[in-house]
Amino acid sequence: MKESINQIKKELQFITAEDRRIQEWRKDERKGVRVLLEKWDKKQETKKKLMDDREEMLYFEKKEKDLGFTATAGIDEVGRGPLAGPVIAAAVILRTSEPPLGITDSKKLSEKKRNEFNEWIWTNASVGIGRAEAWEIDKYNIYQASKMAMKRAVDSLPQLPDSLLIDAMEIETDVRQTSLVKGDTRSVSIAAASIAAKVKRDEWMKQLAEKHPGYGFENHAGYGTKEHLQAMAGLGVTEEHRRSFAPVKEAVCITEN
Repeated sequence: MKESINQIKKELQFITAEDRRIQEWRKDERKGVRVLLEKWDKKQETKKKLMDDREEMLYFEKKEKDLGFTATAGIDEVGRGPLAGPVIAAAVILRTSEPPLGITDSKKLSEKKRNEFNEWIWTNASVGIGRAEAWEIDKYNIYQASKMAMKRAVDSLPQLPDSLLIDAMEIETDVRQTSLVKGDTRSVSIAAASIAAKVKRDEWMKQLAEKHPGYGFENHAGYGTKEHLQAMAGLGVTEEHRRSFAPVKEAVCITEN
């Protein structure tokens, strides 16, 4: 007696690889069964792609391990482009060689997915956070401030790293470092750092929104949106604004004249 379509649907939820039952169901001529198997096949293809991507993104971590390094930290920063708020960096040393599937550059993830991964990262990795304030960005420029934030993130790690993988930067340190262009899509540790830094900065900008209402920091995180530019023109700039950035300079001139 053939299994019902609902029975097959339930069983497919727990089958993660091709087996005898799949082969039998492929002979079933019912349209409902064919649809279920098409969905199952697509799900398996997606999972394989994610597994292949993860394996590729673990290349540099495995390379460091093969060279004898046991505490490799991935480093990334967020917040170079905004007109307000700090640039925040994270350093992450993963404690497992099998991180969750799908970890990648934070910009490619939804807020919900970032938060899910961020929770996993703080539970399964050593994490250090560093920041450079708006006044430091104005004093030293955004490039140097980003390097400062990265160095502070490394210094705040709860364990000493013996190797660093950094997203397209080099910092002043005696620790071995490798700079990777587009590292947040090539190294899972750097991707994890981009997620931790992004979530931390978004949280901070929401706090600033409470301290400085009317600017919409909770919506645009300090970027130069129409809402933000209008707020600066009407309310002026705060100590959290980067006065060396052109739109902020213009807003200062408008409010002073």
